[in-house]
Amino acid sequence: MTHPTIYHIPVCPFCQRLDILLTLKSRRDEVDFQLIDITHPRPDWLLHKTRGTTALPILETADGHIIKESLVILQYLEDIYPERPVAQRDPWRHAVENMLTRMDGEFFSQGYTWLMNQDPALREALREGMLKQYAQLNDFLLEHAPSGPFLFEDFGWAETVFTPFFERFWFLEYYENFVLPDEPRYARVRAWVEACIGHPAAQQTTREEVVKLYYDYSKGAGNGALLPGRSKSSMAFEPDWRDRPWPPKNKYEHSATDAELGL
Repeated sequence: MTHPTIYHIPVCPFCQRLDILLTLKSRRDEVDFQLIDITHPRPDWLLHKTRGTTALPILETADGHIIKESLVILQYLEDIYPERPVAQRDPWRHAVENMLTRMDGEFFSQGYTWLMNQDPALREALREGMLKQYAQLNDFLLEHAPSGPFLFEDFGWAETVFTPFFERFWFLEYYENFVLPDEPRYARVRAWVEACIGHPAAQQTTREEVVKLYYDYSKGAGNGALLPGRSKSSMAFEPDWRDRPWPPKNKYEHSATDAELGL
């Protein structure tokens, strides 16, 4: 093996982080990306490498070592490709971006919990929970970077961590009609989100791809699991998502068949 290898899942936000970082560093072609089909059990050769764990992405170094967890892999890539640093080098600035990136867990969990919710009575509470997450980001940015649009001068470490979630939450726009209200308390975070999504280094996926592949998540079935009455997952590689129709938007009143999803 002459290059590191990243084993990853299509449209996985944690995997996209690595792609964004390497793109920012102009090193994308120096790492081999190998797709793993999560609609099938992990192959034995991969489980051997990971010592039985199934979470992706994982990175295999050029000399055969295995690194897990996207933030750990990000730091490894930052360290082995130090040119064009993405993380801040000044200790205070680095602390600020780390404080922001530590907010990603609750943000991510709130969005996916709402997507997978199947009880219409919980929608409003979940919406309010999502707005609370955006408000917290807005407050942080107003304190540390009021002029924006990024946390510092350019798209950096915090943007690399959060942008994949901003793009995945296109599924909330589609399936839950969620849009960030046009109110002053969200103005700063809205500018950040728009700048992140529009950045050239973050164009690995599209709204259409996210909406189509995440349909089963919207019905409560994640990670390639099959829903009752279905024979294929919306996360399947074939047919290509571009050749499928857009899924039905009303996830609470209708469960699409394989045929309706173009599978």
